[in-house]
Amino acid sequence: MTTWTRVFGVTLVAASAASAHALAQSRPSPRVFTGSWEAYPIRGEGFGSGVQPKVRVAVPAPIPEPPLRQPHLDEWRALQAKNAELTRKGLPPPSTGMACIPEGMPAMMQATFPMEILETAGQITVIEEAFNQVRRIFLGAPALSPEDAEPRFAGQSTGRWEGAVLVVRTVGVKDSVHFRNTPHSSRMTITERMRLVNDEMLENRVTVDDPEYLTGPWTWTWMYKRWPGYQIQEYVCEDNRYFEDPTLRYQRLRVN
Repeated sequence: MTTWTRVFGVTLVAASAASAHALAQSRPSPRVFTGSWEAYPIRGEGFGSGVQPKVRVAVPAPIPEPPLRQPHLDEWRALQAKNAELTRKGLPPPSTGMACIPEGMPAMMQATFPMEILETAGQITVIEEAFNQVRRIFLGAPALSPEDAEPRFAGQSTGRWEGAVLVVRTVGVKDSVHFRNTPHSSRMTITERMRLVNDEMLENRVTVDDPEYLTGPWTWTWMYKRWPGYQIQEYVCEDNRYFEDPTLRYQRLRVN
């Protein structure tokens, strides 16, 4: 082999390696969640970016009825029926939003308004625009038992990577935080499995376990679409004048 051939071969290998490295750098990592996201499918005309994904993905199935133990299931169904009747009459049912109370977990992950995900060393931070809610997921941290977790609206979350899937375990959600009017105990555990379906779609498979209130796992899937360039806005619930009507039990606006 001549000197020229050897030099040419080394140069060609180096160039190929450089090209492969550049290509790898240009491709989104299968584990990069950083960015702004909105709920998918878009909730209605005039909401969100109004831009459909480049590649359509299957719409998640509706969230199923919680597998509550009795008598909690009958109580839950009665409340749902009552709220549905209020809605049919054009009367908004009461909600924690009347008191400027944040949604907490897992409701804050439904992305009522857009949310931002930030990835830093040892931590993933989720910022939900609604109520300025902030959630911190500590990677590689020891998992807390529900008994040792201080109750919080967002609970306390630890996470780990299983390949390209982020597995998050949350405990310590306040007893007063009722997702879809569903009661829970201090032993409730929320497990999420988040993964990128493609460059612009993020899937979050949620499972709620509660040995005191549920007969088995309560599982559903949320989907989010990237919203490039969106900047999370300040949301302050200030001078709230909503209250629950004492007679008809719906959400009313107090007019001074």
